[in-house]
Amino acid sequence: MAYENLGEGALDYYPCRYGKSKLLFRGPRKKLEGDYLACVGGTETYGKFLEKPFPAMLEEVIGMPAVNFGCVNAGVDVFANETTVIEACSNARATIIQVMGAQNMSNRFYAVHPRRNDRFVRASTLMKTIFREVDFTDFSFTRHMLGELQALSEERFEIVRDELKEAWVGRMKILLKKIEGKTILLWFANHSPDEANSLAGLGKDPMFIDRAMIEEVRPHVTDLVEVVPSFAARNKARESLIYSPLEEPAVKGVPGVAAHQEVTEALADCLKALL
Repeated sequence: MAYENLGEGALDYYPCRYGKSKLLFRGPRKKLEGDYLACVGGTETYGKFLEKPFPAMLEEVIGMPAVNFGCVNAGVDVFANETTVIEACSNARATIIQVMGAQNMSNRFYAVHPRRNDRFVRASTLMKTIFREVDFTDFSFTRHMLGELQALSEERFEIVRDELKEAWVGRMKILLKKIEGKTILLWFANHSPDEANSLAGLGKDPMFIDRAMIEEVRPHVTDLVEVVPSFAARNKARESLIYSPLEEPAVKGVPGVAAHQEVTEALADCLKALL
């Protein structure tokens, strides 16, 4: 089936809200009562371009509803102060928190949109002092801005990167402290956290997260699951994605069905021991 030719509206994400949250999550909407799992994360958890992402697969394997609290391009900021999500996670049998990148959250150098964390809002006075020659009104997205700053001066950019990494650890500890009950930290990426510091340029998603950062937050979760999709899963990712011609540029690097199946299997093994 030529998924890429289905056009706009080929995939219905059944967007829904929970409680008083202003965030739109992937549906169908689930009841936040009884036994259920909560899945928090970014684009991969949401399952962009996929008919059935790992939360839906996990629901079938475990036999328990799995609420998908994934947000496209989310950073930790989306969830750190989201009372509805935190309460739902605290009432869940277990919460899976995907490791999200450090670039999409507010920090001492710049602010991001509170719900669309990949959107750059403004630079701080400190940032403008360090990069005096930069007109920050030219930027709308964090990745674009950070790439330009790195190209301009690797030495000065290192200061910003260190701040983002430190802020991520702090923000993650705050989020994890708020969530009661059992928690699983999920690494879902095409590289391991051990490789993060050897990647060229800005690196790959989750941006800037390395092994040392994972180990700093590890004591605050019940368990850690790391999944680097196999070569076979990565090789056939594109053929399992559903997207329109206009969405094609965004498809690159998005994990496919096979990768989500590998994540599901790893999480299921972990959950069977915890529940």
